[in-house]
Amino acid sequence: MARLHFFDLDGTLLHGSTAPVEISRQLGLETEAMELDRAISAGRIDPPEYAARVYDLWSELTEAQVAAAFDGAPWLARIRDVWAEIRESGDYCAVISLSPSFFVERLLDWGAHAAFGSRFPAVPFVEPVDPAGVLSAAAKVTIADRLCERFGVVRADCVAYGDSMSDRDLFAAVPVSVAVNADGHLAGLATYSYTGRDLWDAYELACAAW
Repeated sequence: MARLHFFDLDGTLLHGSTAPVEISRQLGLETEAMELDRAISAGRIDPPEYAARVYDLWSELTEAQVAAAFDGAPWLARIRDVWAEIRESGDYCAVISLSPSFFVERLLDWGAHAAFGSRFPAVPFVEPVDPAGVLSAAAKVTIADRLCERFGVVRADCVAYGDSMSDRDLFAAVPVSVAVNADGHLAGLATYSYTGRDLWDAYELACAAW
């Protein structure tokens, strides 16, 4: 039976950072983005408000700056190696993130079978961000279920990798989970915990469960 691996982006595949912070860094606005990250982590704002506020920060954002943010981000080591191994094993891998889809979807070129983020308009922005397209922790489970149907698996065949409160619902929905450089919101929820900068090591923990 094939397995389906779900990967979070911010704080998981990205070590100690988030896509909005890396994008904002290109505009000299990383301090403002980090404050928004703290606000959503503390529950002071919800995902739609967060999306609206980073959208406002990025009024001058260009496609070249998005590419630079992606290329210069602090990625974990061996992401592409892990995804190549998953593919060669006949399994599937997907990224589900609350970050903007225009950043998340770049990971398709690294070997992910699917990549979902909050729906933002194309860069440079000429349209507003639609709150209905902004993902939440619960939406991650909904997307995961759709991907299970797409790839012909069930939740029992899935493993999730994440680091924070936005991953709690998905961790509760699948039998195997790996907390990657996680904060206290995942305490006691994960099957395994990994601290480090190499995704292969976290992947091997998950493999031990099968």
